[in-house]
Amino acid sequence: MKVYLDNAATTPMAPEIIELMSEMMKTTFANPSSVHEFGRKSKIIVETARKTIAALLNTAPKTIFFTSGGTEADNMAIKCGIHDHNITHAITSKLSHHAVLYPLEDLAAEEKIKLSYIDTDENGEVSLSHLKQLLEDNERTFVSIMHANNEIGTIQDLKQIGEICKEYNAIFHSDTVQTMGHYTFDMQELNVDFMAASAHKFHGPKGIGFIYVSEDIQIKPLLRGGGQERNMRAGTENIYGIAALAKAMEMAYSHLEEETKYINGLKSYMIDKLKAEIPEVEFYANCTDLNNSLYTVLSVSFPVTKIAEMLLFNLDILGIACSGGSACSSGSSTGSHVLSAIAPDSTRPGVRFSFSKYNTKEEIDYTINQLKSLFN
Repeated sequence: MKVYLDNAATTPMAPEIIELMSEMMKTTFANPSSVHEFGRKSKIIVETARKTIAALLNTAPKTIFFTSGGTEADNMAIKCGIHDHNITHAITSKLSHHAVLYPLEDLAAEEKIKLSYIDTDENGEVSLSHLKQLLEDNERTFVSIMHANNEIGTIQDLKQIGEICKEYNAIFHSDTVQTMGHYTFDMQELNVDFMAASAHKFHGPKGIGFIYVSEDIQIKPLLRGGGQERNMRAGTENIYGIAALAKAMEMAYSHLEEETKYINGLKSYMIDKLKAEIPEVEFYANCTDLNNSLYTVLSVSFPVTKIAEMLLFNLDILGIACSGGSACSSGSSTGSHVLSAIAPDSTRPGVRFSFSKYNTKEEIDYTINQLKSLFN
């Protein structure tokens, strides 16, 4: 049996998305910037997708710009937001994704900004009182707090953070790559200047995403060249990816309640089975709180055994795909920076199991049985 439980890294493409892209590749190939009929047809597809996404987020189409994915969107928000507004101070969490940490650390190393790290508790929740203190003690600030952590599932209160940032005239960016397509967003209710999304996190293709840029903020493009994306992002648009992104989001939100309930059921089932079958199993942060953690992610702390260092390898041999921390660091010799931050003294092996609508209880049962064989 083959079991895929690494959906926080990437999700399998939905059959409907594969079919859509396959048909488009046969019939719709023109450059959207071309003025002839073929090009106009491609342009309509791009703009229709933009309107679809904007409607799902309750925002204006002009706030949505297509990118190659979440990493580009995060980098664009950080580099352009800081440079174009002459920001000299930034705040983030040590638990942020490297797509946020690295560009901020680069700017700090170049002495273009002072970088502050907001306090977090053992669950990875940011301290709002510390955020206020940092904003009070510094000049106008760029704040980057991810909505939900990709390794431990901790969710931050975007509305409350946004209100604090507004109070201190700070620019607020949130990495929403793990939550876009999994939670609803009403941009009329949130004070967020930038958000990032990537289609492959909700059953769309890789290589396409978008950045939301609030109407209240102006930036110059990160990529220079042609005048695509209303002069905001150079490069010929990926029309197949853009159409697929919009359809994947539409599908995700049209079935959001039932799929959330189903996936949460799988997560709850696995928690109960792990507790019953694996002695001394523990869980990171508050990922077992089904109401206040990312429902697609379960971060497990297993007992220390002689197989600890080879646990992921052994699970792979047994046909089970999962990860130790963030899959974006696969192949790295260093451990998870997130788990190191919340449990610095732990020597227990950490494994992230992440779910999608395509997983089944039978797959969970198989995974638990194989884990039992490894730990017995």
